[in-house]
Amino acid sequence: MLQAHEWWRGAAIYQVYVRSFADADGDGVGDLAGVRSRLPYLARLGVDALWFNPWYASPMADGGYDVADYRRIHPAFGTLADAEQLIADALELGIRTIVDIVPNHVSDQHDWFRQALAAGPGSPERDRFWFREGRGTAGELPPNNWPSQFGGSAWTRVPDGQWYLHRFASQQPDLNWQHPEVRREHEEVLRFWFDRGAAGVRIDSAAEVAKDPLLPDVVEGTDERPYIDRDEIHDIYRSWRKLADSYSPPRALIGEVWLPDPDRFARYLRPDELHTAFNFGFLSCPWDADRLRETITTTLTVHTPVGAPATWVLANHDITRTVTRYGRADTGFDFATKAHGIPTDLELGTRRARAAALLSLALPGSVYLYQGEELGLPEVEDLPAEVIEDPMYHRTAGADPGRDGCRVPLPWSGTEPPFGFSASASDDAVPWLPQPRDWSHRTAESQVNDPDSMLQLYRRALQLRRTHPALGDGTMGWLPGDPTVLAFTRNGSGFTCVANLGTTPAPLPPHDEVLLTSGPLADGQLPPETAAWLHAS
Repeated sequence: MLQAHEWWRGAAIYQVYVRSFADADGDGVGDLAGVRSRLPYLARLGVDALWFNPWYASPMADGGYDVADYRRIHPAFGTLADAEQLIADALELGIRTIVDIVPNHVSDQHDWFRQALAAGPGSPERDRFWFREGRGTAGELPPNNWPSQFGGSAWTRVPDGQWYLHRFASQQPDLNWQHPEVRREHEEVLRFWFDRGAAGVRIDSAAEVAKDPLLPDVVEGTDERPYIDRDEIHDIYRSWRKLADSYSPPRALIGEVWLPDPDRFARYLRPDELHTAFNFGFLSCPWDADRLRETITTTLTVHTPVGAPATWVLANHDITRTVTRYGRADTGFDFATKAHGIPTDLELGTRRARAAALLSLALPGSVYLYQGEELGLPEVEDLPAEVIEDPMYHRTAGADPGRDGCRVPLPWSGTEPPFGFSASASDDAVPWLPQPRDWSHRTAESQVNDPDSMLQLYRRALQLRRTHPALGDGTMGWLPGDPTVLAFTRNGSGFTCVANLGTTPAPLPPHDEVLLTSGPLADGQLPPETAAWLHAS
């Protein structure tokens, strides 16, 4: 029996990108009051927890992941009192809150970095970051060849001649985690939010925090990266785990860990480190039965020895939306090849996304749902260049389309923009990113009474997932059969999930009852691109 304090082992967690969720004050930007107004919707949807992208004070150079102050809320979103009330209101509805922590870097407007710039070379203030002299005859070259995740060099020169490291945007200077003040400050930030009722934290770029202090060049042709997955990083998370476990109930630590080596990935989930970590292998996997079966099996195999539950996610604020991606010839995801304008069949993508929803919600462990996935929203690929804010787009001069296409504000109601996103219908209530004018059939209002809508599919699935004893945390077993069909049972019970990724209808496994399907059956058989939940006594 799953203990209440281990809720994270089987939870359905909904990701809230505050800026694009709901706007209560009519300025075109989502806010915490908007989220509070939609809590009944989230409760009715059937989620167990909300994960909020950073809502802190920030210049928003990278969507809030450039944090200037963890103890203040971005004024466009509200106040600290609003955040505290939101956490409390959600908990009254049985919904926990997970906040985002970004330990790799801060904003260049953070007090520490401003002090470092003012103090000059060799000062203690600069020791909290990675300031170095440049190479070349006059220090005109970066200290090493490390790349930025957002394109270009990971180094920027300041007026006094030194360079500072930023593995992301230049407005996000990397912290030096060898410095005791850096460790102490982040533990205080954790306490600050745990004391205010946060049930856990999601740790951004969790494998990036520790760096090789010698800052050696990356040697091309090798897999060695001196800035990721360093062994000393685990001491940091062991200390965080002790802190999280000191609360009653214990708080959860959830890592964003992008690593190709599953064994290295599993080290972050040892019993004295993180509770769970995002499963990017599943998220980026193509819609292919063999590849998905392999990914699911590998994921569970890796998690079992460390006793951690797997997580399953189809999309997030960085990833091309599912119905668009699954409608393409190449249905996988890779940042290196991300592009807009690739032909997509949204009807096909929607059928696959519906089937993938039942597949992911039936797998053992916890599941993450990105806002708008329950509405079947597609990627918005025709945003005008002048409204795009993502540094990925700007640092690559548009070669990378950026991530704003999956961050367009949600459509709630009505027949034209802003589709109920803003409480005010006045002319100045223009969403910060424009919504497609043809989204009227994708609003929550238009779907709520349609039994065949994506929203109703998610509601029914999440309700079953919460009440059915076979679902959530536990075990699964594959069923033999057609290799283009994924079929498995859960927890040794009579529950079966079957998903047809082939091109012809497939017979259903033996069953007494059809609990739910992602689309209509065809003469008792499962059509292509369709999934079903079954029960056999």
